[in-house]
Amino acid sequence: MLKFILKRLGASIGILFAASLLLYVLVINSGDPLWDLRESIADNRDYLMQQRSDYMNLDMPWYQRYWTWLVGVGGCFALKCDLGTNIQGIEVSGILASAATSTLRLVVLATVLAAVIGIAIGVLTAIRQYSGLDYGVTFLTFLFFSLPVFWAAVMLKEYMAIGYNDWMKEPSFSTTQIIIVALLFGFLMQVFLAGTMRRRIITFAVSAAFVGVVIPYLLWLNFFRYPQLGPAAIVVLSLAVALSATAMSVGVRNKQVLYPALITVGLGLGIYYATFSLMSEPNTWILIIGGILAVLIPGAIGHFMGGRHRRIAASVSAVTGLVFAGLTVVDHIFRAWPGFLSLKPRPIGTIGSETPNFGGDFWEIFLDRGAQLLLPTILLAVISLASYSRYTRASMLEVGQQDYIRTARSKGLSERTVIFRHAFRNALIPIATIAAFDFAGLIGGAVITESVFGWKGMGDMFITGLKGIDPAPVMAFFLITGTAAVLFNMLADIFYALLDPRIRV
Repeated sequence: MLKFILKRLGASIGILFAASLLLYVLVINSGDPLWDLRESIADNRDYLMQQRSDYMNLDMPWYQRYWTWLVGVGGCFALKCDLGTNIQGIEVSGILASAATSTLRLVVLATVLAAVIGIAIGVLTAIRQYSGLDYGVTFLTFLFFSLPVFWAAVMLKEYMAIGYNDWMKEPSFSTTQIIIVALLFGFLMQVFLAGTMRRRIITFAVSAAFVGVVIPYLLWLNFFRYPQLGPAAIVVLSLAVALSATAMSVGVRNKQVLYPALITVGLGLGIYYATFSLMSEPNTWILIIGGILAVLIPGAIGHFMGGRHRRIAASVSAVTGLVFAGLTVVDHIFRAWPGFLSLKPRPIGTIGSETPNFGGDFWEIFLDRGAQLLLPTILLAVISLASYSRYTRASMLEVGQQDYIRTARSKGLSERTVIFRHAFRNALIPIATIAAFDFAGLIGGAVITESVFGWKGMGDMFITGLKGIDPAPVMAFFLITGTAAVLFNMLADIFYALLDPRIRV
């Protein structure tokens, strides 16, 4: 494996070198970086032209300029990166750090959402092959995948930002709207849950009636301006996750897996009250450490109580703990929502990654950045969703025809065990490639999205560099995206061996 990694690393460095050289030559020959100053009638025009030439090393031959940039990149191995200066004489390293932070915040969240939702949809449609659900999901995923990014972004800004902000002034639903939403929800639920015609009718009626009662009740509570969750709802939802995860893995009758998950919920309730004042005004590190502990502590409980199912028990408990922690964060966000609306009456932003000069406590600032992040994240996630769902579906169907799956069924294993413990693990192998390339691709593909939503990220840096015939920002963009593509491609190959022990290099 080490020899393989070293060979791939060497080849990857060669590819990056050749690609960077080609890109550098193309950028510097795409125009004249002094064109705007040549047409200037300012008295200090010659001085400004000489100053820009010094910033961009225009007095050097192109190959010497490229070598200077390459030497500066080589200094990154000693943590002394020198990516040059842009057309205005500003260090590109500082611009890149700010831009990369903004873009990665967007891309990582979009990738995680697309992967989780897409894989879940792919598994479900594979299980329900050629059903109405399968055909409907296939149509929608390809529709979303085919949407022009700029057009979809404008639609999101119009209906999920401007329209929603107008609605938030006085949240209301007419009787007709409630009936339509209830009928639509009931129809979707009977499609997802399937079953006999009698079961479908019951599912449709119960789901539609539930929504028809809940929406007026939420309006009566003024929930949309003063949302509430509370410890009781957190416990109920966490118990539902614990029972569902146990049922999908080994069945709810397995006490070695179920009991640690239930203990995790009880422990989470105690921690909720113990840390309530701390969570009222936390910081980023408190949330990160809390999230890590929410996985490690329940995982340890599941490991020690799980017996021969310790790995499954640890996983189920860790998932339950993470969900409980996430719901706790949502509870505090709900509590901060009224104060956030008083500071920002139109909550969903359409331009920028944060509101300029926005003041507030931790949760209000968190909400502001989350609201600015919402629309571009939805756009990038929806576009990537089709790839994950279709590849997962195809992989699950292919794995389902293998001999070891038929053997597992013939041994009397439950369909749940066959799907999640045998088929799903092996079906993830091709998905590893998709996830690796999708992350790197989203960084590059976010250029249009960032442009439409006014994000000062790597896409804005890239476009600004191209317009100004300025190679330094463009090469910095390439350095991140190219390295990410190579690195994640290599990680995908390593992940293969972890998923399937039969794979040997």
